[in-house]
Amino acid sequence: MVLHRRDATIEHRRFYEIVSLLNPGDVLVLNDSRVLPARLYGRRVDTGGVVELLLLRRLDTGIWESLARPARRARPGVKIALLPPDGSCNSDGSTIAEVVETGQGGTRVVHLPDEALERLGQVPLPPYIHTSLERPERYQTVYACVDGSVAAPTAGLHFTPELLETVRSKGVNLAFITLHVGLDSFRPVREDDPTHHPMHKEYFELDAAAAEQINRARREGQRIVCVGTTAVRAIEAAALKHNGEGVVSPCSGWTDLLILPGHQFRAVDALITNFHLPRSTLLMLVSAFSGKELIDRAYQEAMRLRYRFYSFGDAMVIV
Repeated sequence: MVLHRRDATIEHRRFYEIVSLLNPGDVLVLNDSRVLPARLYGRRVDTGGVVELLLLRRLDTGIWESLARPARRARPGVKIALLPPDGSCNSDGSTIAEVVETGQGGTRVVHLPDEALERLGQVPLPPYIHTSLERPERYQTVYACVDGSVAAPTAGLHFTPELLETVRSKGVNLAFITLHVGLDSFRPVREDDPTHHPMHKEYFELDAAAAEQINRARREGQRIVCVGTTAVRAIEAAALKHNGEGVVSPCSGWTDLLILPGHQFRAVDALITNFHLPRSTLLMLVSAFSGKELIDRAYQEAMRLRYRFYSFGDAMVIV
């Protein structure tokens, strides 16, 4: 689905036709973060109770902020013998995770060997996907290369290597940024006033090459086209450092930027995204970018035409 902000019109295309919506000199911004095998299962050493851990972000070597389910089985001091990813219920006891403390918002700080992720971890699929993937790489973008996310930046799942090469051959520049997707991809907005919604910080990096591509395109009157809401947050967080001048500098760090209707976009001209869950920060971001009235109409149209929503669903392009 293509939304035209200028005249509030909606049209329907195949995703490979994205090439016709891009112009030579445009910059396509892609988030190259890769999903970690961040879901672990184990049994409490003392009671045998099953505990699920979802690692959210690395705090230090071997120290992770995580979610635990059920939380009552993961109090500080509890040791958890991690289970193999093949579904067997017995641990050999060789890999132990220990809950160190209770973190913010009910999270847990957990100590475990870093090698446990690759050996015992599973890719954490969204809660609305109830069957495991035969090929876990389907939940990675084809350009993902920097480990760190607990969910895929799913707008990029629509691209194949061949389509990206076609985009390049048209003269569109590809700029890669990194933003590691964290807890808020799983958390609905429960506040009546969304400005009170606590955004967890996510780590991002914008290197010198990407910053120069973006700034040059803006000087030359070309567009910055972000693939996914994560790319938007990273670029807008970088642009905010320049007091609204619309330029970016190389930077890295943590951002808790919450983009709501009324936000003044400084460095993003078009957006490729998916169809999002209600009461999510992602839906609020796209409403801020296109206008809530147009988004509401687009979602009604999507439901009427049976578009697929969420991670493996269809795409929306807002120009």
